[in-house]
Amino acid sequence: MNKVDIIGDIHGHADKLEELLLKLDYKKFKKGFKHASRTVIFVGDYIDRGPKNLRVIEIVRSMVDAGNALALCGNHEHNAICFNTKIETGYLREHSIKNYHQHSATLKQFLGKQSQYDESIEWFKSLPLFYETASFRVVHATWEDQAIQYLKENTNHGVLKEQQYFDLIDQESDLFKAIETTCKGKERSLPKGKSFLDKDGTERNEIRIKWWLNPSKTSLKEISLLENLGLSEEVASTEDSNYYDEFQIPVFFGHYWLKGAPNLYRNNICCLDYSVAKNGFLCAYRFSGESSLQNEHLVYV
Repeated sequence: MNKVDIIGDIHGHADKLEELLLKLDYKKFKKGFKHASRTVIFVGDYIDRGPKNLRVIEIVRSMVDAGNALALCGNHEHNAICFNTKIETGYLREHSIKNYHQHSATLKQFLGKQSQYDESIEWFKSLPLFYETASFRVVHATWEDQAIQYLKENTNHGVLKEQQYFDLIDQESDLFKAIETTCKGKERSLPKGKSFLDKDGTERNEIRIKWWLNPSKTSLKEISLLENLGLSEEVASTEDSNYYDEFQIPVFFGHYWLKGAPNLYRNNICCLDYSVAKNGFLCAYRFSGESSLQNEHLVYV
């Protein structure tokens, strides 16, 4: 499976997805989009924010069902599962105003289509959290060896068993931590007294980090995925040496709401989330087995 097109976060933007697939030379058939010799891998986050969540699910599912694509579980799919998983104290994901707001576009578009919504939640449960071959890896947010190894040993090839969702009540468990890292990324606490407002206006005291940089040799300012926060030049961590170095095989991921024109971070590091839901780009990487990734293989609309 070395001729693949890896597509980033879609967030309900079906028109952009169809435009990108056509740009990548996929043809539209009754059973979905298909390429003569290539396959798609979707990195997750099909829902929320955008205007056509149902259509995105339809396109992605039809391609997966026909064997023309593989779909991973993103944090928005995982959140939707937890939002709908009942526990003794309510739901696995709190039904707060913030969480309702994040999921509101999807809920509104499924209004009057409860069975279709429930079916979609069940389909989300079938999606793996990572994918790996001998020549490349794909994950939604972070490829950390310890987290991935735990998921390999304790899930069905990255797919959770039904009971394991209830085990997530324990937020100190290895399972919860592995999913948080893989699906939502690694973070560092900001210095005392420092915070910022994220894209949704929520105050944050932690930053998402570039997990492919050595934190013991990189400043907090350099390792942050956000710029202009006035962070210090002190090293991000003197203890954590767990990072994805330049000698590992290429890894593809989404999640991080990058801005500007798509561009590689490094020749084995490719983020494909360029904020399509915030007037950015829907991005793909056309991979053909190369060990060193090239910017010219990025395709976007």
